[in-house]
Amino acid sequence: MQIIFRLSTLLMFVFFSCSPKVSMFTLDKSSVKIPEKIHFTSGSSDADKYEWDFGDGSQSNDKNPSHRFLKSGEHTVVLKTHYGNKIKESKMNVNIAPPDRCLVQLETKYGTMLIHLYDETPQHRDNFIKLAEQGYYNDLIFHRVISGFMIQGGDPDSRNASANSQLGSGGPGYTVPAEFVKSFIHKKGALAAARTGDAGNPQKRSSGSQFYIVQGSAQSEGALTRIEDQKGLKYTDQQKKIYLESGGTPFLDQEYTVFGEVVEGLDVIDKIAAVQTARGDRPLEDVKMKVTPLH
Repeated sequence: MQIIFRLSTLLMFVFFSCSPKVSMFTLDKSSVKIPEKIHFTSGSSDADKYEWDFGDGSQSNDKNPSHRFLKSGEHTVVLKTHYGNKIKESKMNVNIAPPDRCLVQLETKYGTMLIHLYDETPQHRDNFIKLAEQGYYNDLIFHRVISGFMIQGGDPDSRNASANSQLGSGGPGYTVPAEFVKSFIHKKGALAAARTGDAGNPQKRSSGSQFYIVQGSAQSEGALTRIEDQKGLKYTDQQKKIYLESGGTPFLDQEYTVFGEVVEGLDVIDKIAAVQTARGDRPLEDVKMKVTPLH
C-alpha cells in the first residue's frame, strides 16, 4: 500500500511537470471607449517569447503590452506564448466603443500625436477625415519646420521628394472656405490650415491638404494687447492665460483657420521642431507621417 502511494505520487508529479504552462492573460478593462488604452498582462512569467495579435492588424512582442484600438467594435486578442518548441495559445474578445469626438492619430518616427478635429469647423474636419481615410497623408513629410513657430506638412509633392525639390505648393486641386471661430486660437498644439497669401486669396481660403501644427513661444501681456489693438480682437482671460503659460502664435489668429488641436503628444511637436533643417526650412532627414482616423 505504501509503495503504491509513492508510485502514484511520483506519477502525479511527472504529469503536472510535463503539462503545458499557463499562458492565459488578463486585461485592466474589457470594454473601453476610443482613445483609451487597454493594458494586457500575460499569465506566464517565464516564456521564451510572447506574440500578441490585437485583431486589428497590430502586433506586439512585449510581455505585458498596452494597446490603443483605432476602430470600434469587437476585437479578438490572441496571445501565443513560446516555451522552446511548444506554443500555448489564449484568446479573449474586447469591446471598443467609438469616440465621443472626432479624433485622428498622427504617427511619426519621433512619436505619435492624438488630434481632436473641431465640429465647429465642419468643412475642414470632413475634408481632413476624407483625405486621411484615403491614405492621402501617409508617407508625406513635414516639409517646413521652424523651431519656436510651427511644423508644416500635407504637400502631396513631398512623397519621395528629392532633397532639392521645391515643396509647399502641392495640393488636391481645390481649396476650403475659411472657417474662423473666435474661440479657437493659435495656442501650442493648434492644428491649422495653410493657405496662399492675401494678395491672391483675399477670402483666406485654406489649402485643400496642407496644414501646420503650432509650437510657438510664451507671450507677454504687452504683445497680446498689441495684437488685440491691431486686429480688433479681445482675448478672454483663459485665452490670455494659455498664451502666457503655454505659448503659441497669436499674430496668426483670424488669419488662418484653426480646426483642431493636439490632445496627446505635445512633446512630439518639440522633437520635430528641434530637427536640423536646410535652406527652405526642410528637415535634413525626412520626417514622414501616417494619419489614421479613429472611429
